[in-house]
Amino acid sequence: MSQLVDDFNSYRAEMNERILADNNKIIKRIFNLDTNAYMEGALDVKTKELLGLVASAVLRCDDCIKYHLETSYKAGLRKEEVVEALSIATLVGGTIVIPHLRRAYEFWDALAANDTPAIETK
Repeated sequence: MSQLVDDFNSYRAEMNERILADNNKIIKRIFNLDTNAYMEGALDVKTKELLGLVASAVLRCDDCIKYHLETSYKAGLRKEEVVEALSIATLVGGTIVIPHLRRAYEFWDALAANDTPAIETK
């Protein structure tokens, strides 16, 4: 796996474990709500991931962008679909999103360099 992807997933897993170990009911419920929100429903998983990706880009959350890129990749979204969603995010968010767009491209390329992406739930 790409070092960029591996570093992201390792840090995320370690910190999620530490956060959840505190056994805070509110934080655990937020994590659970987040996980359940992205499951198949009236909207399919791919659509929900693209919505999450656009929102994350507009809000300029690099960790969120990486998470949604990886889940989009695992869900089988094509680069063209992801780039189109990111183009909408850049339009809505403005030019301040461009640095995040650059990092998104870098992370997608790292995912694509690995044929078997590993993903965890939030």
